[in-house]
Amino acid sequence: MIRYALVCEQAHAFEGWFGSSADFDDQQARGLLECPICATRAVTKQIMAPAVAGTKKTAPTQTPAQMQAMMMEAMGRVRAHVEENFDDVGDAFAAEARAIHEGRSEERGIYGQATSKEVRELVEDGVPVAPLPPAPPKKPQLN
Repeated sequence: MIRYALVCEQAHAFEGWFGSSADFDDQQARGLLECPICATRAVTKQIMAPAVAGTKKTAPTQTPAQMQAMMMEAMGRVRAHVEENFDDVGDAFAAEARAIHEGRSEERGIYGQATSKEVRELVEDGVPVAPLPPAPPKKPQLN
């Protein structure tokens, strides 16, 4: 199996697994490849470095605790970016996301709250949604 990093004409990145390079070429030529986000069939391979198995074992450069701290920091930056640049629609998130998807509301980035049932219905209807990383703990809550 070969894993390719793929991108569509709308710059949505995703990956695909193929039995061989020829399988990818065949599926692309027949128009069988489709972006899972916007459904366009204009999909191409991204430039990738080959995954070559080495013979030397290397020790991780960070400890698990350091990697967890780095991940938490990155998630905090994602959340801060969303809160600074997107519209907070509160508990109207599901309705507003659906309205944007259907063209009844202005196209823009939003965030807010939704029940698990609302999220499931949005996903089933093809409305693109993703969970927002949790807010970092307040200083008094830290050990």
